[in-house]
Amino acid sequence: MPIKKHSVLVVDDNQDSANSMSDLLIEAGFEVRTCFDGPSALEVAEWFHPEACLLDISMPGMDGYELARQLRELSSEHPPVLATMTAYGDHTHLERAVDAGFDLQFTKPADPIEVARELLTCVRQRTTLNEARK
Repeated sequence: MPIKKHSVLVVDDNQDSANSMSDLLIEAGFEVRTCFDGPSALEVAEWFHPEACLLDISMPGMDGYELARQLRELSSEHPPVLATMTAYGDHTHLERAVDAGFDLQFTKPADPIEVARELLTCVRQRTTLNEARK
């Protein structure tokens, strides 16, 4: 029986950063889709149904906080694990991230092994909780 690949949506307006993290998550065994702005991420999330989303915060147009809120609304019954990956590491950001519904926060430059491990742990925990509720 094949091992299930967990799905992750990576969103960052810095294309090099987004592509690098996506490549590392693919190497870690995730199924990954990559977007460079909030509106395209919402479009992809509608058909991809990610189990986790790794979002930059400082993006033009729609920041990561607003994107997180909309992703939660889009999948309100089974929301994805939401993680920030940003240069912001201050207390104000952490408060705003919690208010926006983020589960995890990573400060750039984030260790990709830690990111993959934490995402996998949270996705597995959420999957277990969702199955227990059925």
